[in-house]
Amino acid sequence: MANPRQARLWLGRAGFAGLAMGLIFLRLLPLDTLPPRWAGPDLLLAVVLLWTLRRPALAPVWLVAAIMLLTDFLFQRPPGLMAALTVIATEMLRRRHHRLRAGGFAVEWGAAGLAVAGILAAAQLVLLVTMVPAPPAALVTSQAIATALVYPVVAVAARWLLRLDRNPTDTRRRISA
Repeated sequence: MANPRQARLWLGRAGFAGLAMGLIFLRLLPLDTLPPRWAGPDLLLAVVLLWTLRRPALAPVWLVAAIMLLTDFLFQRPPGLMAALTVIATEMLRRRHHRLRAGGFAVEWGAAGLAVAGILAAAQLVLLVTMVPAPPAALVTSQAIATALVYPVVAVAARWLLRLDRNPTDTRRRISA
């Protein structure tokens, strides 16, 4: 017989991957053809950080790396740069997720904001050191701020739409075997 716990784990991972693919598809749509004055939030990065903090088992390192590497190729970024930086940041958050969860939402939001700032600043630094053309610093700064500010919206949406709350030990959602 199939183990319901394993089925739930793989279903959660598939949901995470499906949501990521949907966000990638939306970002690839040619909705605006003018060069941006300010960068909008990176919703995929916010979702990856949220999923890593709230349900680390549903966002394993191999899945995060595969999704972010795919985005590097599709968005024509240096292959592996954002993937590597995101994996490093998510693993740092994964290691501290119990303490961050105990600290309340403000602590979680601050950690996610620092992770976003660290990822984007490190990417800019690597691009500058390797003399690869980098986006303007103001554009990257606006993206970091917008992503950090949209994190609570992503958290509320995950809570109400996907039932991805901060407390995974909620007895109401346990499946009795």
